[in-house]
Amino acid sequence: MDFFATHFVFLTTPEGWAAMVALVAMEVVLGIDNLIFISILTNKLPAHQRAKARRLGISAALVMRLILLAALAWIVGLTTPVFTAFGHGFSWRDLILIAGGLFLVWKATKEIHHTVDPVDHKDDIVGQTINVSMGAAIFQILLLDLVFSVDSIITAVGMTEHLAIMYIAVIVAISVMLLASGPVAAFIEKNPTIVMLALGFLLMIGMTLIADGMGFHVPKGYIYAAMGFSALVEGLNMLARRRKAPDEGPAETPGEPLADSLAEAPALDARD
Repeated sequence: MDFFATHFVFLTTPEGWAAMVALVAMEVVLGIDNLIFISILTNKLPAHQRAKARRLGISAALVMRLILLAALAWIVGLTTPVFTAFGHGFSWRDLILIAGGLFLVWKATKEIHHTVDPVDHKDDIVGQTINVSMGAAIFQILLLDLVFSVDSIITAVGMTEHLAIMYIAVIVAISVMLLASGPVAAFIEKNPTIVMLALGFLLMIGMTLIADGMGFHVPKGYIYAAMGFSALVEGLNMLARRRKAPDEGPAETPGEPLADSLAEAPALDARD
């Protein structure tokens, strides 16, 4: 009873429930960034390894986030400036965000280049499919999740003082990612235009991380509003293509009329 009164007292107040719902929603929304990257990354693996890589990567990310929450005092200390440059005091959090943003921009740029020029496999996001190991994919998932984890935990500290709420929000968000990773990856794989849109999202998110680390805060609401609008437009384009395709019918190949005339030629000669 004392444990409940100490750690879960927020459940007895409307303010506590409101804080928990808001933090859970924030963690789920922030997980969209990571989920897009995971889906694109694991789709480069052989088909029989993709689901396992997603489960292992996301599960390991959950363990890492819980460990970071246990070291909350250290995480909060990362906001203390360690040096000043260009009139801005850079903290370890800023450096982590800048490094993560550069990593994300580089990876997304490499994959865009490979998508535009598929013959050149040297610039693939993780190399050619046959050379990709599950360990390399999971390592990159954890590397990027570390960046998002530090940012989301520091944001969570500003929203609530209850550590239990942070644990609940992280567990719920990771569970949603685990459930949604398969359908999202399958959807991205089946729709090539979605891949390019998702890579554009990663570029935008990477640049936002860099700007945030440099001291230029961009409200995340603007970012997700832009992503939502772009996704809506692409959804309408996909719907238009699907409705237009059955009406067009199968396209005739250039050789079909000539083949038909040659096939009818012997019959005409026989009647003559």
